[in-house]
Amino acid sequence: MRACRFLPVERVPVWMMRQAGRYLPEYRAIREKHSFLEVCRTPELAVEVSLQPYRLLHVDAVIVFSDILIPAMAMGMGLQIGDGGPDLGNPIRDAASVARLHNFDPEQETRFLCDALRILSRSVAGVPVLGFAGAPWTLACYMVEGKSKDGFPAVKQLLYHEPAVFRSLLDKIADNTARYLGAQIAAGASAVQLFDTWAGELSLDDYRAIALPATQQVIRQVKSAHPETPMILYSKATSHLLDALGETGADVLSLDWRVPLGEARRRFGHRMALQGNVDPCVLLGPPAGIETALRDAVAATEGHGHILNLGHGILPDTPVEHARHFIETAQKLQLAPVTARTGR
Repeated sequence: MRACRFLPVERVPVWMMRQAGRYLPEYRAIREKHSFLEVCRTPELAVEVSLQPYRLLHVDAVIVFSDILIPAMAMGMGLQIGDGGPDLGNPIRDAASVARLHNFDPEQETRFLCDALRILSRSVAGVPVLGFAGAPWTLACYMVEGKSKDGFPAVKQLLYHEPAVFRSLLDKIADNTARYLGAQIAAGASAVQLFDTWAGELSLDDYRAIALPATQQVIRQVKSAHPETPMILYSKATSHLLDALGETGADVLSLDWRVPLGEARRRFGHRMALQGNVDPCVLLGPPAGIETALRDAVAATEGHGHILNLGHGILPDTPVEHARHFIETAQKLQLAPVTARTGR
């Protein structure tokens, strides 16, 4: 939490995107008995899965187990998640389908997630518990396309042919997402993260015109109600959007391995903390490579205002001992001396 606010820390904190998941035998054992959505929608199962990396790896933050498409389901879309990925059976393709989406009460339609957060915050008192949601653009990509697809052609078609319809969709997503994150904070989340995985599909001009205002809307609404809660924004393949990402209002910018941390630090100074950005594939290699990647990441920021993480989700084939080595090495890294800084 101190790193999120750019306050001095004794060591760099560390957790991993998708740290609860398929690389863990304990997770696979649960999935043999329960579907993905059943785990998400059963608080006791979501809590157990969320706690697995905390118990096994001693990560510095626990992120609640869920999925970014849960709000789409809560807004009235059918959702199935199988081995081939998500499938939203009634994709949004026109104004009428946007109008059919309803605003939802997070404590009603998604109470299971709020309950999981309440249990987690009691179970790991003193350890930050993270909530999350998909950023409006990324969630819209799935809701319009109906699934993940290279280039998201149906999304671009709706955007270019019916820009007003697309903006109304983003507005509705943004409003529901803000209330959804607010409910997570009220339920015990110490910080929340927005995942804008598909922001890199947009040019800089399109990002500023389309995605940025909706992301700003979410962050502005959440911060209005919860000004002390840090907000983290993750994006992928967005080196061309770096300056615009700095305009979102997020407290922490989480970057993938394509964006040099040193460059981001030069751009933003102490205005934004940084998270990331080790390539997940590094964890498939030898321990020496993991150690080098971590030292390089910390050297780029001097470890202050920096949360070590992967630049995307941990891969299913990652050996558990390599994930453990990643966490243990990060927690032993020495930081450069702290110079005078003003925290937020």
